[in-house]
Amino acid sequence: MKKFLFQGDSITDAGRSFDSYDGRGSYGYPTFTAGKLGVKYPGQIEFVNRGISGNRVVDLYARIKRDFINVKPDVITILIGINDVWHEFGDDPNGVSDEKYFRVYCSLIEELKEALPDATIIILEPFVLKASATQDKWDEFRSETEKRAKSAKRVADKYSLPFIPLMDKFDSLEKTAPADHWLLDGVHPAPAGHEIIAEAIVDKCEELKLF
Repeated sequence: MKKFLFQGDSITDAGRSFDSYDGRGSYGYPTFTAGKLGVKYPGQIEFVNRGISGNRVVDLYARIKRDFINVKPDVITILIGINDVWHEFGDDPNGVSDEKYFRVYCSLIEELKEALPDATIIILEPFVLKASATQDKWDEFRSETEKRAKSAKRVADKYSLPFIPLMDKFDSLEKTAPADHWLLDGVHPAPAGHEIIAEAIVDKCEELKLF
């Protein structure tokens, strides 16, 4: 049986249980993805969600041993970057610059590739839309998120990793329904937004013939 690890921040966490090894109970894209792949490949994949709300790339790196390496996954998806931007806009700024985001992301991937040489690592692009949580500082939110999106792609390219673009996808979807239909506050996906991410992951898994 192959083990599939979802990693990231609150978008990945999505209310998952911290009391179970696999993090069951998420209402987000990890559960949607597990459902889709579980139907296609019944009994062949174990799903583990270790996303933690509020995480930045430095937080992922800090827990690389416990929540990546010790899990011993065969497939890893990583969605990280929006908090590296968002946390800079509060009263006590604690964001991560784009330069450091790229540098730490590279360190994370290098160590994962060394510790888990047979694992497939898939990088997801950070995204943002203009809604309640982002509209007051929209120009900065958008430009800084675009920088992290480009850096995530640079990481994927540097290490020849599969990459899932999401920013343009959500931009296009906003033409069919208001932003909060897809991303409730401009950051956290609504059910339809989670479904879009899950579909993109399943498509990538099929393209790579992982199962």
